[in-house]
Amino acid sequence: MGKVVGFEISSQSPKEATKFYQDVFGWKIGEENWDYWPVSTGQNSIGGGIAKGPNDFPHGTRIQIEVDCIETAMEKAKASGAMVVREKMEFETFFLAYLVDPTGNGIGLIEKK
Repeated sequence: MGKVVGFEISSQSPKEATKFYQDVFGWKIGEENWDYWPVSTGQNSIGGGIAKGPNDFPHGTRIQIEVDCIETAMEKAKASGAMVVREKMEFETFFLAYLVDPTGNGIGLIEKK
C-alpha cells in the first residue's frame, strides 16, 4: 500500500500539452479517451496521462497512489486533514478517487479490482 503507480497532468489545453511533452521529452502519447491521453515516459518508468483538467484541478500534476482499499485510505486521509474532491469512481480494471492533502497537493488513490 502506498506505492506511487502513476501521474496525471491536468491542462485546459491537453492537445497542446501532449504535443509539448512528446516534442520536448519524447514521451509516447496514446489515443485519447474521455479527454485523457495515456502517456509512456520510457522503459521501467511509471505510466501516466494528460487530461483536460476538471474544475476541481484545472492545472497541475497529481500523483496516483495505489491502496488496498480506497474507503479506508480516504477515511485516514480525511482524519489527517485531507479533502475529498472526487468520490470513488469505477473503471474497467480499477477504482479511482481524488483528494487534496492538507497543504493543497492533489493526489489520486487507485485500488485495483
